[in-house]
Amino acid sequence: MAKKNQSKRLTTQHKKSQGVVGIFGEVAKLHDLSVGKISKLVIECLEKEYPQLSFRYRKNIKKEEINEALQKIDKDLGQTLFVSNSSIKPDGGIIEVKDDNDNWRIILVTEAKHQGKDIDNIKKGLLVGKNNDQDLMAAGNAIERSHKNISEIANFMLAESHFPYILFLEGSNFLTETISITRPDGRIVNLEYNSGMLNRMDRLTSANYGMPINTNLCENKFVKPKDKTIMLQATSIYTQGKGGKWDAKEMLNVMIEVSKTSLKVLGSDIFKQLTENK
Repeated sequence: MAKKNQSKRLTTQHKKSQGVVGIFGEVAKLHDLSVGKISKLVIECLEKEYPQLSFRYRKNIKKEEINEALQKIDKDLGQTLFVSNSSIKPDGGIIEVKDDNDNWRIILVTEAKHQGKDIDNIKKGLLVGKNNDQDLMAAGNAIERSHKNISEIANFMLAESHFPYILFLEGSNFLTETISITRPDGRIVNLEYNSGMLNRMDRLTSANYGMPINTNLCENKFVKPKDKTIMLQATSIYTQGKGGKWDAKEMLNVMIEVSKTSLKVLGSDIFKQLTENK
């Protein structure tokens, strides 16, 4: 209920403060908004900046839709479907814009994943492991489930020249630098970012072809090995690096930036709407 009230309060503040400035001012005070709530704020910002365009938010995409999109590219694709109502549901949902031909085009997909509670456990003085005698817990593999959604959205957007998929990571399994945490008894525990026991970043960087993290990779990259041209759909992976939690305003900034990149790539397909009221 608290988060629902927060969302309503943000909408009211947005209207009173003339749009984007109001949203940013209010969201800066809130640190526990879900990525789905922030996605809806992204739409508000985009509607304010691009009043000529129509945007929509939806929570999932059916596997049937994905197959249909693949079949439009090649009749051999998208033929297999065992569960008729199966769908994918990214944490932050999907934002789309209507193009000049009245087709909805994806401009943002987001997920936020937390894995690794070592920092909180150490600060609380808790020991972990089978015998409760360890400072650190061996990292699990739950985060790898994100690859499924990434692959499905990539299939759905195979005909596009952009891939606006953002993966926000937080927790001790996604460190990019070594940090030191002090236990209540004063003992200092070092969390090494390059520890194979702790770090799971390398399990995810296959989704961005090993390109830099904390980087907007929305616009597809084309590579030319020998006589071929291959389009790469890279996930934009963002991590706090020190294991801390994402701030809502920081996430909103990244999501708006990627959304605008999508609109830029789609420029010729939404040009009529952008210019008709000027």
